[in-house]
Amino acid sequence: MAEHTVIMETTLRKLLGEKKYSTLRDILVTMNPADIAAIFDEMEEDRLPLLYRLLPKELAADVFVEMDQEAQELLIRGFSDSELKEVIDELFVDDAVDIVEEMPANVVRRILSQADPEMRKSINEILRYPEYSAGSIMTTEYISLRPKMTVAEAITRIRRTGIDKETIYTCYVTKDRTLIGVCTVKDLLLCEDDEQTIESIMHTNVISVSTHDDQEEVAQMFSKYNFMALPVVDAESRLVGIITFDDAMDVMEEEATEDIEKMAAIIPSEKPYMSMSPFEIWKNRIPWLLLLMVSATFTGMIISHFEDALQALVVLTAFIPMLMDTAGNSGSQASVTVIRGLSLNELDFSDIFQIIWKEVRVAVLCGLTLAAACFLKIYLVDNLLLHSFVGVDRKFLVIGVICITLSITVLFAKVVGCVLPLVAKKLGFDPAVMASPFITTIVDALSLLVYFGVARLFLQI
Repeated sequence: MAEHTVIMETTLRKLLGEKKYSTLRDILVTMNPADIAAIFDEMEEDRLPLLYRLLPKELAADVFVEMDQEAQELLIRGFSDSELKEVIDELFVDDAVDIVEEMPANVVRRILSQADPEMRKSINEILRYPEYSAGSIMTTEYISLRPKMTVAEAITRIRRTGIDKETIYTCYVTKDRTLIGVCTVKDLLLCEDDEQTIESIMHTNVISVSTHDDQEEVAQMFSKYNFMALPVVDAESRLVGIITFDDAMDVMEEEATEDIEKMAAIIPSEKPYMSMSPFEIWKNRIPWLLLLMVSATFTGMIISHFEDALQALVVLTAFIPMLMDTAGNSGSQASVTVIRGLSLNELDFSDIFQIIWKEVRVAVLCGLTLAAACFLKIYLVDNLLLHSFVGVDRKFLVIGVICITLSITVLFAKVVGCVLPLVAKKLGFDPAVMASPFITTIVDALSLLVYFGVARLFLQI
């Protein structure tokens, strides 16, 4: 797919250079809006307006929605008022809201000034809802039917008003704006009696969401119920909008990206990587790096405290990185598994003891396996090949201390890794914050404490 895009981009550049605009237009109208947007995003700023103006009005609006924020802003600044109005008139309300939310204030004022009163009112209504809520991602463009309508009247209404709606497959039945049922186009087309009323064929068990519900929970409902659209109601159960599956997919992508960035100790950013300057990337990464650097001083303090023990048996120092890395990896495995379960609503804080018991059993199996492999590796490689234990008394006891420590730290790490995300969720924090970097710092300190504690117990140092 990427290779095809590159070929198309090269072809378009060549045709543009030869000023074969009619051929360019003929090619562009056959392409998907997302593919056109991907090519346009790579074009030079001076060529972009010309290419965009070659597109038919409806296709131009679809392409505009798919383009990066920077390219959208560039085009808006170059549009005449009439061109801007044409684009806005072709946009669905939720797409217009997304664009308004991302643009600078002066660009927003210009967009709103060119929108018709109804569009401007809808945009302002949606912007009043809290960020990341169901209301903030809904659209007010949906098909509404009355319960006393006949099937024939409903189909006529869909034909008359459907051209301006984001989806027409799912229709919502309202009475005094209150949502009372749902009916699909399939139900209407398969109904044998055109005079049958909508209330006689509608489904009354309607699953809906509130305007203030979290958008991530809403997106999960699409995955659970396989909806194409989901109605949004206010506190009085009045239908105020719908959320379509493409918006839910965008939310899923945003939330997954945000969780991945948090788990990697990066402040989430809405900008694509290639659109960010080194300074912006630095701002997103440095706070966590500073925090983790400071927190790592605890491990340094622990090593300094046991400096005498290390001097008495220097060979122990060589295995500190291995123990800390294994503990960190073990904790990360448990935390990522639990965080995923929490995000999919498969796990809850009430499951904490079951989760701990399961991770303890996993830790025992992993710990014993790693300890056995560690014993063989140290004895065969470090002892016989590298001669790291030359002059070391009680070498088998020293190797045993390392292997015992490894088993114990794996146990501690997995328990910590599964408990912290659950506690964070219970306290109202994002569980993703408790992922790899944070947990690794904690288990690093624990592994050192266990290591030196076991060494003192068995080796008397």
